Amino acid sequence: MARVIKKPQNNNLLNGQIIPERRFVEAVNHEAYQYQIGDFPAEWEAWIRKKREDPPTIEEILRNESYREEMKQKVKDVSEKDKLLQAKEYEEGLVAEPSHTQVKGHASAPYYGKKEPSQDPTSTANTFQPGAWMPPGSGSSQNK
Repeated sequence: MARVIKKPQNNNLLNGQIIPERRFVEAVNHEAYQYQIGDFPAEWEAWIRKKREDPPTIEEILRNESYREEMKQKVKDVSEKDKLLQAKEYEEGLVAEPSHTQVKGHASAPYYGKKEPSQDPTSTANTFQPGAWMPPGSGSSQNK
């Protein structure tokens, strides 16, 4: 559990400045450096960040936790029901089965299957003629 510390300092003037109230929670079983996001309930996080006026009660935290668990179970049930419905539609031929795509490289780059290794690079310094190059397999000879 946690111990709540609230230092009400609103409207206290110090050299003409308003000092805002400071809120923090000291964890009973953890050191400050061991804190992970999600260690405290969302209600406490909201109170610390001044998104709500009053600190949460134990009843409120338990009620919200049971609601979250109920929603997780409902999502799981709907997901299973949807999978069964999709399987039934696949069997009846109403819907095409999703194709299994193979991802290679960057997501936006098209994948055209296996690449054949290219020929070893060769020097054309002695035989180069401007404008005489033709793509391989075009049926014409490369050099005229």
